[in-house]
Amino acid sequence: MSVADETTDDSLYPIAVLIDELRNEDVTLRLNSIRKLSTIALALGVERTRNELIQFLTDTIYDEDEVLLVLAEQLGNFTPLVGGPDHVHCLLMPLENLATVEETVVRDKAVESLRKIADKHSSASLEEHFVPMLKRLATGDWFTSRTSACGLFSVVYPRVSPAIKSELKSMFRTLCRDDTPMVRRAAAAKLGEFAKVFEKTAVVDGLHSSLTDLHVDEQDSVRLLTVESAIAFGTLLDKPSKKKLIEPVLVELFDDKSWRVRYMVAEKLIEIQNVLGEEMDANHLVQLYTNLLKDPEGEVRCAATQRLQEFAQNLPEDKRQTIICTQLLAVAKELVTDGNQLVKSELAGVIMGLAPLIGKEQTVSELLPIYMQLLNDQTPEVRLNIISSLDKVNEVIGAAQLSTSLLPAIVGLAEDGKWRVRLAIVQFMPLLASQLGQEFFDEKLLPLCLNWLTDHVFSIREASTLIMKELTQKFGGQWASTNILPKMQKLQKDTNYLQRMTCLFCLNTLSEAMTQEQILKEIMPIVKDLVEDDVPNVRFNAAKSLKRIGKNLTANTLTSEVKPLLEKLGKDSDFDVRYFAEEARNGLGL
Repeated sequence: MSVADETTDDSLYPIAVLIDELRNEDVTLRLNSIRKLSTIALALGVERTRNELIQFLTDTIYDEDEVLLVLAEQLGNFTPLVGGPDHVHCLLMPLENLATVEETVVRDKAVESLRKIADKHSSASLEEHFVPMLKRLATGDWFTSRTSACGLFSVVYPRVSPAIKSELKSMFRTLCRDDTPMVRRAAAAKLGEFAKVFEKTAVVDGLHSSLTDLHVDEQDSVRLLTVESAIAFGTLLDKPSKKKLIEPVLVELFDDKSWRVRYMVAEKLIEIQNVLGEEMDANHLVQLYTNLLKDPEGEVRCAATQRLQEFAQNLPEDKRQTIICTQLLAVAKELVTDGNQLVKSELAGVIMGLAPLIGKEQTVSELLPIYMQLLNDQTPEVRLNIISSLDKVNEVIGAAQLSTSLLPAIVGLAEDGKWRVRLAIVQFMPLLASQLGQEFFDEKLLPLCLNWLTDHVFSIREASTLIMKELTQKFGGQWASTNILPKMQKLQKDTNYLQRMTCLFCLNTLSEAMTQEQILKEIMPIVKDLVEDDVPNVRFNAAKSLKRIGKNLTANTLTSEVKPLLEKLGKDSDFDVRYFAEEARNGLGL
């Protein structure tokens, strides 16, 4: 009896339709049916699912990759639908087929599902069913099956007998020496994971030879994956073994001829430092690191520069200040004039993080010249990143000393042609206000903040209304009354309706930082005026503002001040205005 046989049971008719869809020429219908496989399996029951549906899927589906991808994912969750752990092995055959297809994402999903169902097998079932499948994959003619096999060793190894463990080790070592680079790459990617499930005493004998082979592989795509594997080995071995076996491998990778490998080393630098730090001479590691900072390839310098602050923090405390001042800063000074803008940008983001590590005196003599040079860089992102690290300078020497140097850079960024640069400096203003003090802010920076309220880019106007609340919380409601509300009164009368709307947005945020008395005296008169505006967009935004401002007022004030305005808007000729007025009334319970 085939799966697609018609059944007289009406309740199974939809299932028959789904099964027919599995054979349909339309990919969308086949996808739909595959996504509902669990429904089909539930309706068929565990026995028919095992004997018919799984067999059908194994035999007849050679499909589009997107269908196979969904199938591979579905089968990983099929254990209860085939009768639980005792029968889970019946899922191995379709997943084995999927693990050998050409499309990488399908193979990866099939391996993920196989790893998931491996946990559901008993140890005896693993040896009887899963291990033979793994052997077939590992010795398959096509590289696709051998790459898939690499991802399965770590889930099988801990739960099988010593004899099979020995076979698995031998198989994995063979895959590490495979003729096809793709297989060696897959083995290198899974080497560290496999080592973690080994008995600690067996790691060196079992897998170290594979690591040493792979880290000198002719393909850089293989070598770069051994960086992570070597780190994993380092976490498993004792100190003498680590020094003898892992340090030489990682040191060679630091100087690899391929920039991609060196880039991976730079990416994993902190993990390498944590693994080798105690056993390796600090000066030797610093020398290797500074070589990466001077690397001819921009991407490598970028990745290495990103980790400057964290690397310095992890140095031994007794040698830290000396190493930073004599070795790291010497290279940092060269990077300030690097031809690659991204490198300078990364440097600007981390360099001042060294200030707390070297103290006030060295910060003034060594770091400030670098800071000033970056502050005057031609690239907006560099200037932005260096200003963003102002809080770190403030911790050590106080930012007030830098205020005169900072101002030209801040003004330049505030007027930059790229709106994203302007947006970043807008968002940074509250921090600058707290670091540089109210007097300096009012005199030099407040005019910039007020100008942003009329910027031609909405995101800038929106961000500047949000920072007004933070500034008011910092400097007080009276400060807002004196400095911000006069600008609101100008915007309220502006001929451009967008500026009148900005006025409302700003009043919304200000109301959350001011007292009820100030709201009634300073904010409500402006909102009342805009309720009468000629433009419906302004009127319905006034309704929204009343809802938000009303949350900061008492019930009596709401009834006397806000309710009449909302009632008036509720009778407006424009549908949207009436809608938002009603919404505001409901939100405030009026």
